[in-house]
Amino acid sequence: MTSLPQTSSTLLIRTDFSDQAAWQALRTAVTAPNEDEFLADLHFVDDPAYGDLTPEQIVALAPEHDRLLILADKTALTAPDMPLLAVLRHREYDDGGEGEEEGADRPAHEELRVIAEELWSIENNISLANMDWEEFVDAADEDGVFRGF
Repeated sequence: MTSLPQTSSTLLIRTDFSDQAAWQALRTAVTAPNEDEFLADLHFVDDPAYGDLTPEQIVALAPEHDRLLILADKTALTAPDMPLLAVLRHREYDDGGEGEEEGADRPAHEELRVIAEELWSIENNISLANMDWEEFVDAADEDGVFRGF
């Protein structure tokens, strides 16, 4: 399997190929600006070679500099609101969170579902380091999906 493409935009990787119409609807939803004209800066990866890969496998194939990855998996393409899987990748040199020491045991990445309509918020703010990942996690509903602030 080849590595994911290198680009300055956030990668949105399709991992479910069961419904082309759902994929087109999702692409339309995430490329529509919100009421304030904010828009996610995305590079779409629509290649069956990435079909059914896990988040761990996608992280392993991503370019080193990519911190945020978005997955269009089966849940994103079949559930209402199209909840994409946002994956925040940790690097060896990232500082630990509050109360953590650098290098403390933690997973290689974290995951959060985000509805297609609100993807711009996570993508813009994480990519520009305007907000911390934890702010989005804390704002997620009880079902673990971020639906906006």
